[in-house]
Amino acid sequence: MYKTIAEHHDFIVVDKGAGINFHDEGDIGSGLFSQVKRQLQADINKQGQNSAESVSLYPVHRLDKMTSGLVIFAKTLACAQVFGQLFNDHDIEKFYLAISDKKPSKKQGLIKGDMTKSRRGMFKLLRTMENPAITQFFSYSVPNKQRLYLLKPHSGKTHQLRVALASIGAPIVGDPLYNTTSQADRGYLHAFALKFNYLGECFEFTSLPSTGQYYLTPEIIEQFSAIKKPWQLNWPRL
Repeated sequence: MYKTIAEHHDFIVVDKGAGINFHDEGDIGSGLFSQVKRQLQADINKQGQNSAESVSLYPVHRLDKMTSGLVIFAKTLACAQVFGQLFNDHDIEKFYLAISDKKPSKKQGLIKGDMTKSRRGMFKLLRTMENPAITQFFSYSVPNKQRLYLLKPHSGKTHQLRVALASIGAPIVGDPLYNTTSQADRGYLHAFALKFNYLGECFEFTSLPSTGQYYLTPEIIEQFSAIKKPWQLNWPRL
């Protein structure tokens, strides 16, 4: 499941549902990439365009299965190459929302360190700084003895945000790897906002979580209103 947030001539931005794989798993066509490509093809066919010509679609970044939120797909190879460079140069600002029910060792600041593979498909954060994962964050006290986290990654490591919060003693609610005792209706990590320049034009996209009982409590929805343009906040220094 996904919803379209914006469609540009060169790219499309969608909001991925929680629990959906990026690529097909088991059932052919079940992954997000296949769903978006199939819908774009259907839209072209409805418009009476040449349906014999298949739609081109290029993934330029990914989200974990448990993570919901904003994903960009390029429609042309040239666009994919531009986005590839933007992501490589960390010129796309990304912001995530997470919830933890554990007390963190610090409530805002910087989480930084090298990452290495651990066990059972997990990763862990090291104290070394050769090629570190870097995450800035704020957190806010919310009901149910939980904290809401606004996270800004400055690198794109696998499981980076999940490992970052686990490293300060605050693993994400519903995370099946890093918070195995947590019982929840979903993993509470959501790709909330993107900001970037594409061919000289500035783009800003936000999409709040639409599923998850904790995300939808009135107190958390009220907190969202204070961070609806996260790039304007006074972020902790790197």
